[in-house]
Amino acid sequence: MKTEKLHAGADFPSLPVKGRDDAVVDISKPTGDADWQMVVVYRGRHCPMCTKFLNSLAGFRQRLLDIGIDIAAVSGDSKEQLEDHLTRLDVNFPLFYGLTLEQMQDLGLYVSIPRSEQETDHNFPEPGLFVINGDVQVQVVDLSNNPFARPDLEIFVSGLEWIRNPDNNYPIRGTYQ
Repeated sequence: MKTEKLHAGADFPSLPVKGRDDAVVDISKPTGDADWQMVVVYRGRHCPMCTKFLNSLAGFRQRLLDIGIDIAAVSGDSKEQLEDHLTRLDVNFPLFYGLTLEQMQDLGLYVSIPRSEQETDHNFPEPGLFVINGDVQVQVVDLSNNPFARPDLEIFVSGLEWIRNPDNNYPIRGTYQ
């Protein structure tokens, strides 16, 4: 099986998904005063590692906002599944639902088939994390094919603070094709 990955430096596609109020929002765009956007794709409510990661990420939101990076998280879950998941989450950034298989493939995510109906009722994305710069290009990308391989958030956010410091003039890395 072959998947097309979204490469560093590529234009990030529009990513319209649904919010808790059912409004369609393009989460590829930052909100408020932020000029960069972080899009976190998580497996869904069935994943305890996702719950732990999202709750941990909430502790870094202010540091990210301080350097102009907003956060949005999305899964392929339904609205009902998202609402149920919120009972185990304590996050301070918006969560979205309804990521389609086509969107998962456009982002180059690994996609898994549920092991049973008890796990979930739909194919789901494996973790993906995209940092989109002010030119709507992929500045940083992290993809995994399982829930156990994710960036250490302290190291990751410290690195983003370094990248965003204009004195460092740090380019997008990994663009050689």
